[in-house]
Amino acid sequence: MEIDTLFVIGMFSTFGLLLATGFPVAWVLAGTSVIWTIIGIYAVESFGVDLWFDWGSSLGLVPERLWSLVGSETLVALPMFIFMGIMLDQSGVAEKLMKNMVKLFGNVRGGYAVTVILIGVLLAATTGIIGASVVLLGMLSLPVMLENGYSKELAVGTCCATGTLGILIPPSIMLVLMADRLATPDASVGNLFMGAFFPGVMLGAMYIAYVLIISALKPEIAPLPKNQEKVSFKIVWDVIKAVLPTLALILSVLGSIFAGIATPTEASGVGAFGAMLLALFNGRLSLKVLKETAYQTTKTTSFIFAIFVGATAFSIVLRGLGGDEVITRTLTGLPFGPDGVLIVILLTVFMLGFFLDWVEITLIVLPLVAPVVQALGFDLVWFTILFAVCLQTSFLTPPVGFALFYIKGVCPPNIRVTDIYRGVAPFILLQLTGLALIYYFPAIVTWLPEVTYGAK
Repeated sequence: MEIDTLFVIGMFSTFGLLLATGFPVAWVLAGTSVIWTIIGIYAVESFGVDLWFDWGSSLGLVPERLWSLVGSETLVALPMFIFMGIMLDQSGVAEKLMKNMVKLFGNVRGGYAVTVILIGVLLAATTGIIGASVVLLGMLSLPVMLENGYSKELAVGTCCATGTLGILIPPSIMLVLMADRLATPDASVGNLFMGAFFPGVMLGAMYIAYVLIISALKPEIAPLPKNQEKVSFKIVWDVIKAVLPTLALILSVLGSIFAGIATPTEASGVGAFGAMLLALFNGRLSLKVLKETAYQTTKTTSFIFAIFVGATAFSIVLRGLGGDEVITRTLTGLPFGPDGVLIVILLTVFMLGFFLDWVEITLIVLPLVAPVVQALGFDLVWFTILFAVCLQTSFLTPPVGFALFYIKGVCPPNIRVTDIYRGVAPFILLQLTGLALIYYFPAIVTWLPEVTYGAK
């Protein structure tokens, strides 16, 4: 085994061991970087190992990279989209949607779950914050569904899975981070937003189809509500009035990007302002709300950028140890052909999702494998969306599926962790099915960017 391979295995092993101690990921990434910087310099100076490591080049690159990080125009969209999502959560839009849409779909078997999915898709296109979506959907819908006799598994599974759509359906903070890490015009934020639109909507449609089919096959898990009001023009009109503000916000953000009026970064500012207007029109905007929203935005952004700092140091040291060459050599040496290599990468990402957060995987793994995938002749936008769907699944897979923790925090005491695991299992299979469809039918991803931007 070559020395650079030993170094790379050692660095990842150190990261895994330190992560198991429970220290924050940002500190683990930074600490691993420091440890292996010292080891690399010692190996060069004492044993003459062929690395570019020295104190000046290895440590000097970190502040240089961090300066380019905080000066990135792409990443300006990150706090703006986070602000938009949190402000929308405060605006009361979701409560209005739930109240009116339940009346419309209540007479359908499984109608409450369908309502949750539809509202989740709308929230996904406006928030992009998984925690906010899952908690909000759980608080609004779980008591209603359980009171009407829905099975615990179907209720919590629907809320969990639907809440994770926010990480995929644009505007998505995950796609913003991916575009920044890839740093290529082929995979710009606009191209990724366009590429993720149909896959996100497709997954929402698959959830609805599953709920309707399973409710028809097993009526006892989603009984029809008693004394449900019949659908009338008034109910339909109330739904339209509740949906229109959210659609207006979606169109103001995505529409301005689609039409070429605004860049994604500029559109994030439009979205933040639009969310404030919705809160104002609903009587929810106040100094207290602004203060709380600003605090939560700062806290979330700081958390992500702290991991950014650690991951930047980690990637610099890993590449100094020959990580790029090792990954490329390992993947291209697999006896599976290009498609086999791609499947191995996606399978690895799926397995990593059981133990790591999407932020770490995006910052560490994506920049390492993307050049290999592009060299094999695959479309980079298509691959990135496949990567993103894999990461979306990681929110539902134990032991560190964050959506599972979010939903547990708002569940009634009689819902156990095992109920949550059983509830999300069918939706994980649906997401993997969606992943397979995107793999076999790339036009699901590539058609819209080609039409909008002429991307190839």
